[in-house]
Amino acid sequence: MRLVTLCLLKKNNQILLAMKKRGFGVGKWNGVGGKVAEGETVEAAALREMGEEIGILAKSDDLENIGNIKFHFLNKPEWDQHMHIFFVRNWVGEPKETEEMKPQWYGYSEIPFEKMWLDDIHWLPRVLNGRKIEAEFYFNENGDKIEKFDIKEA
Repeated sequence: MRLVTLCLLKKNNQILLAMKKRGFGVGKWNGVGGKVAEGETVEAAALREMGEEIGILAKSDDLENIGNIKFHFLNKPEWDQHMHIFFVRNWVGEPKETEEMKPQWYGYSEIPFEKMWLDDIHWLPRVLNGRKIEAEFYFNENGDKIEKFDIKEA
């Protein structure tokens, strides 16, 4: 199962989402993050990805671990992922558009769930309301339908 990160920048009751411009998830709005490289910690990957994708700098102390989700895809184990999720409230620089991502701030009531991954509507409101989560989602082989899911709150 591939290790990945997801960082959600927060300020003034807003969350930063970014539209993926290429690769896996193109056209979808999501937090910032990506694959953990061999020999890299989850935290180091999260910090690196924020720099690469939206041009900001943060420190390990700025990462608040708010949970993790395991994604399973029927007959496509190469798509399976274990995602570690972080809130980020402090960083240096202004989020900017890159070749990979186009960032935009959203109020909590404005989040474009219809343009995001199918699972986001099930867990994102929970973490925005202060809960930590551990979840598993099972998708069909195309990744366009959730077969079942389980979310535990801490």
